[in-house]
Amino acid sequence: MNQTQVTEFVLLSFLHGRPFLFALFLAVYLATLLGNSAILSLVSLDPHLHSPMYFFLSHLSCLDLCYSSVTVPKILANALRPQATISYGGCLAQMFFLMWCAGAECALLALMAYDRYAAVCRPLHYAQALGRSFCAAAAAGCWLWGLLDSAVHTLLAARLSFRGAARLQHVFCDVPPLLAATCSNTRPNELALHVSSIFVGLSPFLIVLISYLCILATVIGMPLATSRRKAFSTCSAHLVVVTLYFVTANLNYNRPSSGYSPAANILVSALYCIVTPMLNPLIYSLRNQEVWAALRKVV
Repeated sequence: MNQTQVTEFVLLSFLHGRPFLFALFLAVYLATLLGNSAILSLVSLDPHLHSPMYFFLSHLSCLDLCYSSVTVPKILANALRPQATISYGGCLAQMFFLMWCAGAECALLALMAYDRYAAVCRPLHYAQALGRSFCAAAAAGCWLWGLLDSAVHTLLAARLSFRGAARLQHVFCDVPPLLAATCSNTRPNELALHVSSIFVGLSPFLIVLISYLCILATVIGMPLATSRRKAFSTCSAHLVVVTLYFVTANLNYNRPSSGYSPAANILVSALYCIVTPMLNPLIYSLRNQEVWAALRKVV
């Protein structure tokens, strides 16, 4: 039975009274909305982008939009209030959608690595291996995988008790700050986090690693330098996104036993949930001639 005695949490509001930081976060959020919405629109409108790679990229953009919209608007709203708070139900909902996006994105990045492996290492079988029905089912599986992972963490968090002035040393609700603030036994939650780190985090990362080792071996064996450059260019953007995401996710959820300082907490979470979703469309677009060609047609 839930013994929670609080109706809301008081959050650390580092933006309050700092107009520069407020404007910076607002600019990052608007850039995230613009960049990811542009990717979704271009993939939808241009037939040349109706391929498995861009289909998965559109799902990544959708996830990034959800990531930012779950956290940043509430952070900005709290910055305008005398005291930054979030209701108990709102906190669990925010954590649920955040974990959903996290689990789905891990699986999706692994799926995108398999797409690059098939394109580079098995080009003759690419169309058959990544048909329309397979892509749709695989993308739906990523969303479902994240949903199941999130449901487990949210149900375990709902059993936690909080007494007195419930304060979270964070700017939004996530599993680590909730565990730090509770007076309940957190061993089941910590065990769930460790298991999730293996199956939801480490397993997709290993799939990415194996895929790129196969890609590297294939590229090294290519006789022409132009072929090698083309193969590397198609994989470089995804490799940068994968590295950025898994490094920040690992820092956020696999924290040292002593924890981070409040400032380090904010920095790690901001990189993971706020900055990365803004950078992803830029990384995929900067050296992508197909995206620029589609953008020129639309403009």
